[in-house]
Amino acid sequence: MLMQIIGINIAVFLLLRLAAIVGMFTGLDSIASTLMGWLELPSYTARFIVRPWTLVTYMFTQWDVMHILFNLLWLYWFGTLFTMAATPRQLLALYILGGLGGGLLFMLGYNLLPHFRFVNGVLIGSSASVMAIVTATAIMMPDFRMNLLLFGSVRLKWIAIATIVLVLIGVTGANAGGEMAHIGGMAVGAAWALGMRRGRDFTRPVCRLFDRIANIRVKPTRPVPPHRRDNRSGLSDTDRATLDAILEKVKKSGYTALTPEEKRLLFDISRNIR
Repeated sequence: MLMQIIGINIAVFLLLRLAAIVGMFTGLDSIASTLMGWLELPSYTARFIVRPWTLVTYMFTQWDVMHILFNLLWLYWFGTLFTMAATPRQLLALYILGGLGGGLLFMLGYNLLPHFRFVNGVLIGSSASVMAIVTATAIMMPDFRMNLLLFGSVRLKWIAIATIVLVLIGVTGANAGGEMAHIGGMAVGAAWALGMRRGRDFTRPVCRLFDRIANIRVKPTRPVPPHRRDNRSGLSDTDRATLDAILEKVKKSGYTALTPEEKRLLFDISRNIR
């Protein structure tokens, strides 16, 4: 799922760039800008009403090379960590909901704040969606360490805090609308992660919608006999406890933090799961 999301972003980026190349050689320079107009999210309400799909398409649309490179690298790094603690469907749902939250806050800011009076803006980029995943991952795995260039090993919670501070500072800059979208995405990610701690997953309705769209059919399973219900995985209680402890360590510190003995145990126990 993560690679599919990345693939869609790359495909849209290449489509726009190809349109620009075609326009350059044919003299129709407006091809790319016209196509972009059908994908970008406008702050002008009247224009949005006739193009409501842009609330979704904008989060898969990038134009600058560095913009898409930065967004997709963060998406890949944090999306990989996210799927260690959640499902791929939840990743997609949070990506969509984070983008929706960022887009709505962008539109509200442009239409309600005096600072943006008489100013029309447009929004593109997956940044709000990525910020939702970054924030959710940092809350779920705050002590997980990432190796950053020049900084060394840094815990996710400090990366998230630094990101939030930079976004808040950026609200007063030239990309104020984009930074508001970032705040909307981070708010959605934080709400989801905190809700999951309380056993509430507000991405569940979205996941069900994905199932209906994909027309997923689950084959009926045979009921598990009562005498086997206590050991469906084929593991003993000791092996299950050992596996849980190792997976918890991987969740917090990553696979590389395991000792050679723990890696061997993980391999041996996983072979016995049925």
